[in-house]
Amino acid sequence: MTITTLGESLGTDAAGQVPVASVPPARQRRRSATRAGIVPYLFIAPGLALFALTVLYPTFQAFQLSFFDWKLVASASKFIGLDNYVRAFQDDHFWLSLSNSGIYMVLTVVPQIVIGLAIALLLARKSPTQPLFRVLFYLPVVTSWVVVSLLFRFLFSDDGLINFTLGDFLHLTDGSTPWLADRWTALLAICALGVWKGIGWSMMIFLAALQGVPTALLEAAEMDGANRWQRFRAVTVPAIWPALLFVTVMLVIGGFNVFVSVYLMTGGGPAGRTDVLLTYMYSQAFENLDFGYGSAIAVLLTIIVFVLSVVQLRVFRDRNGEGAL
Repeated sequence: MTITTLGESLGTDAAGQVPVASVPPARQRRRSATRAGIVPYLFIAPGLALFALTVLYPTFQAFQLSFFDWKLVASASKFIGLDNYVRAFQDDHFWLSLSNSGIYMVLTVVPQIVIGLAIALLLARKSPTQPLFRVLFYLPVVTSWVVVSLLFRFLFSDDGLINFTLGDFLHLTDGSTPWLADRWTALLAICALGVWKGIGWSMMIFLAALQGVPTALLEAAEMDGANRWQRFRAVTVPAIWPALLFVTVMLVIGGFNVFVSVYLMTGGGPAGRTDVLLTYMYSQAFENLDFGYGSAIAVLLTIIVFVLSVVQLRVFRDRNGEGAL
C-alpha cells in the first residue's frame, strides 16, 4: 500500500495533514453580513443605554406616576386612574399656565425667526467686521440662563435701568412702572429675555443655510430683472426652507419648555399669574409634593409639544408633498 493510498484511507493528504473542510461561499457571505450588521449596533449601544436610563425610564416613570395619588411612602400611594388628568382639565390655573406658555411661545418664536434671519442676511455679506458681529450676536446664547435671568430681574425692577431710562432719561413714563408685579408687563419682560438670548442661535442656523443658496440662481434672477425682495422670496426662502422648519420646530419646543427665566424673574408671581406649565408642574410636584398631578401636567405638556411638532412638519411640507427634512 502506497503512502498516498494510506493517507486517503486515513482521511489525510500525501503530506500527512488532515484537510480543512471548506465552508460554502454562501454561508461565508451570510456570516460576514451578520457581523457587518451587528457592528453598528455595538457602537451605538452605550449611547442608547444612556438615553434609556436618563430619558426613557424617567419618562415611563412619570407616565406611570400620573395614574397614582403618589406619596413619599410607597405603601400610602393608591391608583386613581385618569383622575389627575380630569383634575388638570378642570383646573383654572392649569389653563392659565398653558395660556402663558402659548403667549411666551408666540411672542418669542416669531421675533427670533424674523430678527435672526434679518441679521443672518446682513452678516452673510463679507466684511472686515463680520466675525466680530457674529460673536457679539451669538454671545447671549452661551451665557448662563441663571445669570441673564437675574440680570433682567434687576433691569426690570422698580428702581432698575429700564425705569431709569424710560423715566429720568427719555421722560416717557414716570419711572415707577412695576414691571414684574403685573402679569402682562412681567410676561413682556420674560419674553424680552427669551428673544434677546435666542436671536443668536437662529442667526447662526440661518447663516449656515444661506451658504447653500445657489449663487447662479440669484444671478439669473437678477439678470431677469427680479428685485431684492423677489430674489429673496423666490430663491433664498426655498433654499433655506429645511433650516426654517428646523428653527421653527426647535423654538416652539423651547418656548413651551421655558422655566428658568420665569422661575428666577417672577417665581410665577404675582399670585401665580405668570406661571407657565413647567413652573406650575414644578410647584405641584416639588413644593406641594403632589407628584401624581405634577406628572400628569408633564405628560400633557409632552403631548402638546408632540402634536405641535407634527402639525409643523405637515405645514412645512414642500411643494412635492414630501417632508422638508
